[in-house]
Amino acid sequence: MKKKIIMFLGMIALLIVFAACSNNEAVITPDPTPEATPEPTPEPVAEQEEPEYEPEELTAFVEIIDREGYTVSVPAEINTIISIGPANTEIIAALGFAGQIISTDMFSGNVPGLAAGINVLDMMALDMEYIIDLGPDIVFVTGMTRVGGVDPMGPVVDMGISVIHIPMSDTIANVMDDIRFIAYVLGAEGTGANIVEGMEEAIAEIQSIAATISEEKTVYFEVSPAPWMFSFGSGTFLNEMIELIGGINVFADQEGWLGVSDEQILELNPDVILTSTDFLDDPVAEIMERDGWDTITAVQEGAVFQIDADSSSRPSHNIIAALREMAQAIYPDYFG
Repeated sequence: MKKKIIMFLGMIALLIVFAACSNNEAVITPDPTPEATPEPTPEPVAEQEEPEYEPEELTAFVEIIDREGYTVSVPAEINTIISIGPANTEIIAALGFAGQIISTDMFSGNVPGLAAGINVLDMMALDMEYIIDLGPDIVFVTGMTRVGGVDPMGPVVDMGISVIHIPMSDTIANVMDDIRFIAYVLGAEGTGANIVEGMEEAIAEIQSIAATISEEKTVYFEVSPAPWMFSFGSGTFLNEMIELIGGINVFADQEGWLGVSDEQILELNPDVILTSTDFLDDPVAEIMERDGWDTITAVQEGAVFQIDADSSSRPSHNIIAALREMAQAIYPDYFG
């Protein structure tokens, strides 16, 4: 359990630093490569409503712009991948490329489909020489590795290895665009579109039920327990998820990821408390037994629930599993 606590605190530290210095950009659609030989006048192509990444005629490499605005030369054939960031790893695996991942970060070890004994990297202290020695065709890296605006992947890029930057997306729409983009890079646009379509259908179903709920419940979602309590406000996909369900985040009037106090929670008096803590033996009991918290409505009514940490913290397609879990916890009569 000690190792799990250290990893958890490391992720919280990364999240705090990233929240302080990141700025998620709008989706950048790669410029299509012009055709070498003019063809007879083609039939007009219908305009796409959703942002699409159209496949190109690839030679050895094709130049694209990644999700953070970097220009990258991507190889036409991708056989070996390094994935840094568990959300990236989950998406790549869901697209059918888990077998091509030759190394990943220490938080991605539980992603289904990865090879047993796969090489693991410390996401908080990446070994660039090791990455270069592995010689992957491409590296997908999360924005959480960049501290103070400095990209640690420079030495890898200098060695001619393709590095794709994927931000820590803060909206569900941006998560969907990450999936579309990674699918485009890997030549799996159809699979990516199917994953996004499944997410959209699940969200629509939950929204239709939420529209019938007349009683709005207030929610406190704790992502780190006492004594370092941590939560979030608006501008996060988790806040968006609470609102989709029909609940009200007690910290919605604040922005981003937040350190919070006992006094704040006692004053806000939430109807429901959710926790994604997974390194305590019983995180729900720990909350229920906190000094002074017996005056909070959620504690008095036993409305304290544990939510899966991975699906609720990683901006991938798996947030839908967390969305369903949260809906059942907040409004069991509607989503039970």
